[in-house]
Amino acid sequence: MTSDPPTQVVAGGWHFFSAQEAALVEAIVDRIIPADELSMGGKEAGCAVYIDRQLMGAFGASSRLYTQGPFLPGLPTQGYQGEANPAQRYRTGLAAIDAFLKQRDGKTFVELAPAEQDAFLTAMEAGKVDLPNGVKGPGFFGLLLQNTMEGFFADPVYGGNKDMVSWRMLGFPGARYDYRDHVSKHNQPYPQPPVSIIGRPEWLGKGA
Repeated sequence: MTSDPPTQVVAGGWHFFSAQEAALVEAIVDRIIPADELSMGGKEAGCAVYIDRQLMGAFGASSRLYTQGPFLPGLPTQGYQGEANPAQRYRTGLAAIDAFLKQRDGKTFVELAPAEQDAFLTAMEAGKVDLPNGVKGPGFFGLLLQNTMEGFFADPVYGGNKDMVSWRMLGFPGARYDYRDHVSKHNQPYPQPPVSIIGRPEWLGKGA
């Protein structure tokens, strides 16, 4: 069997999100992964870009999943069991967040102070926010959290994990073809920089 290699995502512009939606997602991922002494924040790491591109593909449309009814509530271990695909959930969920906050506070999420943003997301995760349009706060927060983590830790080829920041933070070697000499060296930092699926930036163009 053969498979097509992934195509490098190029940052710039939004393929799924509107400008307003993109600003909201960037603000959310920056609170889920705030910048600190260990790494850059979720926005700078490209998590919103990763989510945007994923929603334009098979993930967003659930094209590789069984999506026919009946649609019944499942157990927590079964994950989301509803009819809407991720793209639809994002479109509805993001609109619900700003609609709720405009009615309650007269502001959008982006306009809130960081502490207020954290408080809202905490309440949303705990199911203490009654979002409009039937959006379930815990479920949508879980989707945001899952996709943000994917964007932060996935290979940079998919648009997130800028400069392999999360891999550097963890000491993860990435897609190196061989690091057997270091497998048994427990509790010792891996001495080489990580490598993406498409190689390292300084390798590109060499030998041309």
